[in-house]
Amino acid sequence: MTTAAFSRPTDLGWQNRDALRAMQTRLLNEHLHHCRQHSPFYRKLLAGLPERDLTLEDLSQLPTTSKQDLSLHNQDFIAQGQQAADLCFTSGTTGTPCQIAYSQRDLDRLAYNDAVGFLAAGFLPGQRILLTCTIDRCFIAGLAYYRGVVAMNAAAIRNGLNTIESHAQIISALRPEGIVGVPSFLAKLGAHLAEQGVDASSVKKIVCIGEPIRRQDMSLTPLGQKLETFWPEAAHSTYASSEIATSFTECQERQGGHPPADLAIVEILSPDGKVLPPGEVGEVTVTPLQVEAMPLVRFRTGDISFLVPGDCPCGRSTPRIGPILGRQAQMLKIRGTTIFPNAFFSVLDNIPGVVDYYLEVSGASLSDEVAIFVVLAEGSQVTPAEITEKLYARTRIHVPTCLVPPDEARQRIYGRSRKPVRFFDFRKG
Repeated sequence: MTTAAFSRPTDLGWQNRDALRAMQTRLLNEHLHHCRQHSPFYRKLLAGLPERDLTLEDLSQLPTTSKQDLSLHNQDFIAQGQQAADLCFTSGTTGTPCQIAYSQRDLDRLAYNDAVGFLAAGFLPGQRILLTCTIDRCFIAGLAYYRGVVAMNAAAIRNGLNTIESHAQIISALRPEGIVGVPSFLAKLGAHLAEQGVDASSVKKIVCIGEPIRRQDMSLTPLGQKLETFWPEAAHSTYASSEIATSFTECQERQGGHPPADLAIVEILSPDGKVLPPGEVGEVTVTPLQVEAMPLVRFRTGDISFLVPGDCPCGRSTPRIGPILGRQAQMLKIRGTTIFPNAFFSVLDNIPGVVDYYLEVSGASLSDEVAIFVVLAEGSQVTPAEITEKLYARTRIHVPTCLVPPDEARQRIYGRSRKPVRFFDFRKG
């Protein structure tokens, strides 16, 4: 595919399955050829394998790539002979940040990717889209969202990581039809708008980034429900990472994110590397297609999810990825019970008076030690003991709850990363 092919956002998910298979097979083999020719890491990794065209089923026979591989051999992943147009770093939320390179064509690909996703979610050309995420600090997603809005012939309002009051002024003055942002922040923004009597009825669609808003059964989490009280049926989930250079956005049916058919092949793997069928939970593994500067093959993201069984009511032939249930690196083992932090977070999101929170885990034995730190609204009557009991009622695990000042929590949660960080791992080893 030439660079010009990325100039017009085209949702190929409407094609029939045979056409999609043929296209993906061709793009996969072009991608593997590019990896062998230009990537020092994959030239070595794939050296012992026969150079022949593969089917989509053959993909499972290739080795996977882990985040540890990317960290240990970072420079070997940069394709030789490709001019970088943008250099950034992963967020480092669960490990050491790694350098990611994008060519000019890769940036065009990102714009195409996000434009297709935004259109699927219901954003329309000519609308005004408020971006509440940063475009600086080496954050590739912020740049991708901006370029995606422009590529779909809409107007981007780049207010970024600004105050709630600033966003309220923007909404009042410019009347955007859509918003892109972190759902926990947008829920606070919605509450502020309601309290101040600011008319936010112009907003019809919201694309949520960085945090899940759905449970495993695809129903809304308490956080998603909060958003719905301010903007009914507006919230659409999306999944992405800097490494895979692709995002999977929910269509207007809001029942899972569609991978762009010409940009990614998604697998769900068991811990032993077996490809799992739709409905079974495992590690999201992505082969991003048509990437020049830093191509990846079967990249294990470390995120836990599943492919939604059955066809999407929208009629697209592409699969759908469910909500992120947790991260492999954040899995907790507490007195014989395996659990992810989101199980605690979903409870906290549903307790009136809890304004913010984070979790710390420590320990060096077979059982992790966990503590929850919360910020309460001024005048709230809820006690730490009551919060602990509510957490136990849902998880059957007793976790101590501590109160912290708002400024201290804000610095912990928002001060280290471009994304809200609510999980702090102090476990040894």
